Amino acid sequence: MAEKSLRDPWSPYRPTPEAPWNARRVVVLHRRAAFAATRDELRRDLDDGPGPSVDRLLAGRTPADDFERTSTLIADAAVESRDPERLKAWWVYRMLAGPDPLGERLTLMWHDHFATGNQKVADIAAMRRQNDVFRRLARAPFGDLLNAAVRDPALLVWLDAPANRKGHPNENLARELMELFTLGIGHFSEGDVKEAARALTGWTVADGAFVFNPAAHDDGDKTLFGETARWDAPGLIRRLLDHPATARRLAGRLCGLFLGEGVVDAEAVDELAEGLRAQHLDVGWGVATVLRSRAFFGAANLGSRVVGPAEFVVGAARALGALDPPPNTLLLADWLTRIGLDLFYPPNVGGWPGGRSWLSSRGLIARANFATALTGGLGVGLPGPVDVFGPDGPEAPIDRTVASLAERLLGYDPGAGWRGRIAAAVGAGSVAPAEAVRRAAALVLSSPEAQVA
Repeated sequence: MAEKSLRDPWSPYRPTPEAPWNARRVVVLHRRAAFAATRDELRRDLDDGPGPSVDRLLAGRTPADDFERTSTLIADAAVESRDPERLKAWWVYRMLAGPDPLGERLTLMWHDHFATGNQKVADIAAMRRQNDVFRRLARAPFGDLLNAAVRDPALLVWLDAPANRKGHPNENLARELMELFTLGIGHFSEGDVKEAARALTGWTVADGAFVFNPAAHDDGDKTLFGETARWDAPGLIRRLLDHPATARRLAGRLCGLFLGEGVVDAEAVDELAEGLRAQHLDVGWGVATVLRSRAFFGAANLGSRVVGPAEFVVGAARALGALDPPPNTLLLADWLTRIGLDLFYPPNVGGWPGGRSWLSSRGLIARANFATALTGGLGVGLPGPVDVFGPDGPEAPIDRTVASLAERLLGYDPGAGWRGRIAAAVGAGSVAPAEAVRRAAALVLSSPEAQVA
């Protein structure tokens, strides 16, 4: 249930005795808006406070030349080999080591929003170009992104736009444009879908690029949303962007990305939507508003959102400091797939269900197996076990080590009983101290508390 006592949910968060700036809030910030904090980032942000910490994520960092060179080499090799697994590895590399983790989180959100599957597109180069569009326009005004997305060759092929021509309209693009990308169900009729399909005729793909074929366009009168005119695709898109339902759907998307279930009520979502309309659907403004807000840092938003596969896998590697050397991103991408997120292969046009659906029996088993593989090192392509020890090293009492792991991975200590169960399960005293700590780290990662952030 929404936190009814929280008035002005979008006003800036200021630490108070009831809502202090602490490790848990730093962990939530980096779990939701990035891919977890490293130990150094956690300490830095605890010292700096919420303002600078949020500002850093919003701004990203200037990419180092060597990172961009490596990223380009990996992507080019994936395209040349036509191997989708290598393209997945490229994106995971950007999530793990890139200078703009928030930008990658938003890119993942747009990949889900404009869900496009290579199982039908069958073009690695086109999928890479689409991914780059989502990244480049991740924080842009939504109109810029929408106009680029619906002209994207991969999306057009995915939604059968080349089959949509005068006299033979195909409704797939029109339907998803209104139902999934902008208005949402309940804000258009079947007649609007048919007329929108006519407006979109002539948009097609030739030689891997978007083209408009005037000969295939139906330029006759069409009645959309009760208005009769010679509607074309640009006019349709402008109308959809102006519709209040689009702003509310966008507000809902941002709340779904950054907030847990029921943290804000419908009135708060409407208020955010009105702000987005006033800001011309500026996604960057919406993201900053949510991440700086009392709603985001409020008690109701702590431990209330299921950690998705990318947050879990990439976040665990970062939080445990498995970065030098880094894991094999081909293997990390495979773990994402096992847990439920097959990058570039959404289950359908609606994307991934998300939320509690991530916590299937199969997904939870895969998470536990990944935790063991990561801490052992070899299961993720590392030369040996990950150094998961606390500041006192492997010889520290196991209870103290578990508390240190909990702070790094959860942001809080669930209590003596919880620590005791972890310590008992690792067989402390019967195995080498280093092995006990690694087992403890794997158990903390696979605990119920680690599946929500």
